Amino acid sequence: MEFRIERSALAEAVAWAARVLPVRSPVPVLGGLLLDAEGGRLRVSGLDYEASARIDVEAAEILRPGKVLVMGRRLLDICKVLPEGAVECAVEGSRFTVSGDGARFGLSVLPLDDYPALPPLPRVRGAVEAAEFAAAVADVAVAAGRDDTLPALTGIRLGLDAGTGTMTLAATDRYRFAVRTLPWKAAGAGADTGAGEGSEAGESADVLVSARRLTEIARSLGRSGLVSVALGAGSAGFEHAGMRTTVRLLDGRLPRHDKLFAMEDPAVAVVDRARLVEAVKRVSVVADGDGPVQLAFSADDNSVHLQAGYEDDVASQRLPATLEGAREMTVAFNPAYLADALASFDEPSLRLLMMGAGQRAMITGEGEPGRGVSPPRHRHLLMSVKPPLA
Repeated sequence: MEFRIERSALAEAVAWAARVLPVRSPVPVLGGLLLDAEGGRLRVSGLDYEASARIDVEAAEILRPGKVLVMGRRLLDICKVLPEGAVECAVEGSRFTVSGDGARFGLSVLPLDDYPALPPLPRVRGAVEAAEFAAAVADVAVAAGRDDTLPALTGIRLGLDAGTGTMTLAATDRYRFAVRTLPWKAAGAGADTGAGEGSEAGESADVLVSARRLTEIARSLGRSGLVSVALGAGSAGFEHAGMRTTVRLLDGRLPRHDKLFAMEDPAVAVVDRARLVEAVKRVSVVADGDGPVQLAFSADDNSVHLQAGYEDDVASQRLPATLEGAREMTVAFNPAYLADALASFDEPSLRLLMMGAGQRAMITGEGEPGRGVSPPRHRHLLMSVKPPLA
């Protein structure tokens, strides 16, 4: 094998594929990246027991086609310090060399025969806009659990409804619940998914994907164009612009949010998002541990009074806010949970639907329907704690 390629192209491809490499593995070859040079392109692949990644990039020149397996993180370190410009890569005996502008590096070659085959891409179900998909995953990932002893709660539910052309993403850690919907195009419904023979039109699906893995995938797939979404019996796959990745599905299911999100005659407050974010950040500095932030809404003076802390160590701020459905309403939240929820929205104003202290409260964008037939595309449910402050 021997080829020439721009340093930037090599570095980006290696970095993208190396995301899935295990930090530690009893199987040394799983720490490797497979480089395959042929037909004017370089393919870089990596995998572990949970995920795989493959990316194709153009090479300036393929002098000798071939494959080589090298330690991925070591190659990534080398790519970071290579001089700008064209680099030459070649297999010389039992060594893989990388050189450019006078710098030269050598890497030991790993045995190709011991390297497992990459899992195939599951059946493509449709496609979704890359930028909107990345934003939606980020919106719900904040509510996913971090406790690996409850693996299902560390996942994001990915639901596809072929009938409505809607993708639903949802996550919960039992204390909060985020749901985001976005449009998608089913395979065979006018979407140019590149699905080929493995696609099948009109199929709905409902699976659970690791929130950490799905967040990494969504961030890495680019910000323009369509992402093909593939789902199989035990894995999910995503493909975009020469990049293909798969991830093993989690067992179990998240609780359904339909009944939980049904709120009868809530009090509804509207408040400026940016000012509320800053106020929560400001008063939270005196909240010890998980000490709550209290929000007291008043329809009499169209305001919300934020307060946190205990006894003499307190902080407060008053902001303009409108309240409908009650003369006053007081709720309190874990400050970190509230900050995460608020940060997942980008609308200028937010709508808070509240049932009362110690009960459910829902945050949506103010510009979206809150009581109509069509639910908001982004909803974040928090459990209010009983306010400790008078």
